[in-house]
Amino acid sequence: MRRRTVSSATARSAVVASAAAVSVGLAGCDGAGVKSSTRSPVVVDGTVKVAAASETTSFNPYSQFGTGVARYAYDSLVNVSPRGELVSGLARKWRTTATSATFTLRRGVTCSDGTALTASAVARSLTYAGDPRNRLVGAQAALPGVPFTATADGAAGTVAVRMSSPYSFITRTIGVLPVVCPGGLAHPRSLERGTNGTGPYVLSGYRSGGPYVFTVRKGYAWGPGGVSNEAPGQPAKIVISVVPQESTAANLLLTGGVNMAKVTGPDRARLAGRGLATAEVPTMVGLTFFNQRGGRPLGDPAVRRALVAALDRKGLANVAVGGSGTPATGLTATNAVCHADVAAASLPARHAARALRSAGWRKDADGRLTKDGRPLRLRLLSSPDLGSTLPSVAELMAATWTALGVQVELVSESLNALVKAMYQDGNFDVVVGSSPGPPLPSELIRYFSGPPPDKGLNFAGIDNPEYRRLVARALRQADKDSCRTWNEAAAALFRSADALPIADGTSVIYGYRTTFVVGFGGQIVPTSIRLHR
Repeated sequence: MRRRTVSSATARSAVVASAAAVSVGLAGCDGAGVKSSTRSPVVVDGTVKVAAASETTSFNPYSQFGTGVARYAYDSLVNVSPRGELVSGLARKWRTTATSATFTLRRGVTCSDGTALTASAVARSLTYAGDPRNRLVGAQAALPGVPFTATADGAAGTVAVRMSSPYSFITRTIGVLPVVCPGGLAHPRSLERGTNGTGPYVLSGYRSGGPYVFTVRKGYAWGPGGVSNEAPGQPAKIVISVVPQESTAANLLLTGGVNMAKVTGPDRARLAGRGLATAEVPTMVGLTFFNQRGGRPLGDPAVRRALVAALDRKGLANVAVGGSGTPATGLTATNAVCHADVAAASLPARHAARALRSAGWRKDADGRLTKDGRPLRLRLLSSPDLGSTLPSVAELMAATWTALGVQVELVSESLNALVKAMYQDGNFDVVVGSSPGPPLPSELIRYFSGPPPDKGLNFAGIDNPEYRRLVARALRQADKDSCRTWNEAAAALFRSADALPIADGTSVIYGYRTTFVVGFGGQIVPTSIRLHR
């Protein structure tokens, strides 16, 4: 951990050093379709090797670590296309309002253990995932923050979901949750090292630390939009190896040691022009929060607005993405559901020094801002574990605020220490965090309103009545009909300087002799993978 007070000299050097760093956050919204740059023939019954940045310690699709690989072995009621449109999955049709949804299941769907999937099995899976007593971190992160019930009509082949209060995106949350088959629900521990779903692949090989082997299922015909496993070139096996270092993953891509990998940092430069298939996935980098709890100085909105107005947003974006960055336009990535450019028109733009004087802050003989005998001191946190450029973004912020007369303690923490400060001791004033940008604006509600830890996720103590009012209205509007209201809610947060996203960016998924499509969540669609000679 590093602590220091930023001087003017340090401030000047920070700008130069920070601009050289390159990092982009992970994907959090829909990607784009990918076509290979080569027209070489496909490989029949081949093996595709995938590089993953971290281990999968549990393959339970509802666990914190199993969600990333769930798409290979599990299906959901609906899917979201690369363009963000809902398409069929286990359900062939659906009806949705702001308080309910009814899904009509496809016929002939089977689980990997050979049993037929029934409506009651789907309802049990949704109920199990949504029960807070089960403490399923991955499922709770994906589901609405609103209790619901799921019931089945076996004769009609339907599953009905009823919400306890309105929620805009029932289909895009409950509808895209992986469905676990009855055999897996009966023995949840078996899901740690095995799979029991209806998906196109089955986990057939596991070794601690990798590799993990998935084998294709024969007869599968209910993928996104009704696709099957029958297309030539779809691999018979997917082998996932753990490759923590991006530079190593890049080397393996260039030599054919792996067929697919995500690269977000400077190694992208040497992968350009090498004949690799690519998919750029939009992200949002560096979501910044201001602690308003318990007498902290940023509980004063005038101070928050002044400090935000002082920042060079273009300069911060350049540092965040390493080069010519674009200031973030919203709280979500650019092609997330309901995304719109609301930041520029809503963020404070007053002269910072004048605004601070109007709020009662004066410089003392040493040039430090004080009010009622108290100096304006800020503890500014970041962590390289969330992105290599985030400490540099924080350093540029500190430099700007120091020039105003603010005393800034700049701290670069480990991820564990950062989380402790945010959710336990609250010892921070500003935190430059990592947010890939959620696919739905409703996923941010618990961070911008509601109770603080331990009862909630509002770690910055944000209390914005206008935001709460607009969210309540948006939740009563179904799906994309709510978008205008969600964007008004985001604008209310910006006007109050409750949060500041830094940059719009991208991460890139590469394919060596492999083509694929990237869909909802920035994840590869397994049935789209084709291996070429």
